Amino acid sequence: MSPDLSPKAAEIVAHTRALLAAGGYNSFSYADLAERVGITKASIHHHFPSKAALVTCVTRLYREEAAAALGGLQAQFDDPLSELNAYADYWAGCIRSGEHPFCICAMLATEMPSIPAEVAVEVQAHFQAVSAWLSEVLQRGAARGQFHLLNSPGISAQSFMAVVHGAMLMARALGDPKAFAAIVQPAILKLTQRP
Repeated sequence: MSPDLSPKAAEIVAHTRALLAAGGYNSFSYADLAERVGITKASIHHHFPSKAALVTCVTRLYREEAAAALGGLQAQFDDPLSELNAYADYWAGCIRSGEHPFCICAMLATEMPSIPAEVAVEVQAHFQAVSAWLSEVLQRGAARGQFHLLNSPGISAQSFMAVVHGAMLMARALGDPKAFAAIVQPAILKLTQRP
């Protein structure tokens, strides 16, 4: 969480993140949020003058957290296949525990035509950053002979992201957390096999 946020603003951000994961931008109002946090709508407006400002803040913080976590995987593993598995395992664990069962930027991406432009910019930046990270991991893995890519690292990264986010949707739609790994693990295996 950003050190610039007061404890109450951080609490508002945490509840907003949960609401976004559950239903996206258009699924809640400041009244819903005020009830969850136990404060008035006016108090929320004191911290975040508009819903767009609040969700932009939440999405920016989410993007920064994700970038830091992804950046740490190379230092932790220094093995592209292990990094890719750790990324998938993170989401499998989140879905299983129900703590963060869905990427908020994936949820917001489904609403791109109707969300404020400043939120859309953060969502796009998140997807670009994760795609760049995955592309770099796949490129390093291909250079080591761990991955055998059918397309460029960039296209392969976007394809893998689509599988991960699609697997999140399937796990949610089926009410089966195990569906996520059942879909993602074969995609990782496919990347390791020669065409």
